[in-house]
Amino acid sequence: MLHRFSIRHLLSIVLRMAVGLFLLPAVADAKTPQACAPGVTLKLSAPVSSQGSLLLLEVRSRKPLSEVTAEWNSKNVPFWQAANAQSDSKAAAIDLRQAILGVDLEKPPGTYPVLIHVQTSSGKPASCAIQIPIRAGKFATEKLQVGKEFVEPSPEQIQRANEERDKLRAIFDQVTPEKLWAGDFRVPLDGVTTGGNFGKRRILNGQPGSPHGGVDFPAVTGTPVHAAQQGKVALAQELFFSGNTVVVDHGLGIYTFYAHLSEIDVKPGDELQSGQVLGKVGATGRVTGPHLHWGLTVERARVNPLQLVKPLGNESERPIASEAANPE
Repeated sequence: MLHRFSIRHLLSIVLRMAVGLFLLPAVADAKTPQACAPGVTLKLSAPVSSQGSLLLLEVRSRKPLSEVTAEWNSKNVPFWQAANAQSDSKAAAIDLRQAILGVDLEKPPGTYPVLIHVQTSSGKPASCAIQIPIRAGKFATEKLQVGKEFVEPSPEQIQRANEERDKLRAIFDQVTPEKLWAGDFRVPLDGVTTGGNFGKRRILNGQPGSPHGGVDFPAVTGTPVHAAQQGKVALAQELFFSGNTVVVDHGLGIYTFYAHLSEIDVKPGDELQSGQVLGKVGATGRVTGPHLHWGLTVERARVNPLQLVKPLGNESERPIASEAANPE
C-alpha cells in the first residue's frame, strides 16, 4: 500500500512539473531581436553588462500595444513611448517602447532575467524573458585622509546621517510615471567629458568604506553646475556627508545627484531645463578639495552617470571614463 502510494505521489509531482514547464515564459538571448509574441520583438542594447552599467530595453510591435510591463531587480520597469513609425511592408504602425535598466554597483555577478509582459490591442497577453549576464566591475581601491568626524562621527552625527540616508532612499523610491526629460543628457560642467572614481573602494583613515557611488569632476570653487537634463528638484539642502546637495527627478525612476556644492541656486519643486545652473562647485561635506560629485540612480540602482550621456550600445565600444585620483 505504501509502495503504490509513493509511486502515485511521484507521478503526480512529475505531472505538475511538466505542466509548470509549459506555463513558464519563453526565455530569449539578448544578442539579437527576439520574438515575444506575433509581431512583437525584444532587444537589449548589449548582450552582457557589468556592475554600475546601463542597458536600454526596446519592445517593438507591428500593432499598437495596449500593455507593456517588465520586472527587473524585483521592481516594475517603467517604459516610455519612443516612436510610432511605419513598417517596411504593410504600412502598419509600429509601436516602439523603451526602458532603461540599471545594474547596481554592488549587484552580485551572475545571470539575471528581465521578465516582459505584452499585449497588443487585438491579441492575447504574452510573457517572455531575456537572460542578462552581469560581470564584475573593474574598480580600483584608494586611501584617503578625511576629517575624523566623517570616519568616527558622534552619536548625534550618526543619527543625522541615518535620517538623511532614509530621506534620500524615500526620494529614490518614488517613481514619477512621466518621462520628464527630452533629448540627450549632458555632463554637468561645461567643457568636461570625463571624470573618475566611480566604484572605487575607499579606505578612509585606514578604515574600509563603501564604494564610491558617483563620478568626481575636479573644478575651481564657484564653477557653475548645470542640470544634466530637464527635471524637477526633489531635494536641495546641506547634508552631513555630501555637503550642499541637489537631487533632480527626471521621471521614470531616474535621479541625478549633485554634491559638495558651495552654493545651491534652486529649491525643491523647481522645474529645471537642461543645462540650467543649479549650483556652484565647492568643498562642503566629506571632501579633500573642491570638486563636483555627480551621481545617478535608476530605480535605486547606483549607476555610472557617464553612461547616460553616451549612446547605449555595446559595452565594449564605449569609451572608459578616466580613473584619475580625484578629490572626495
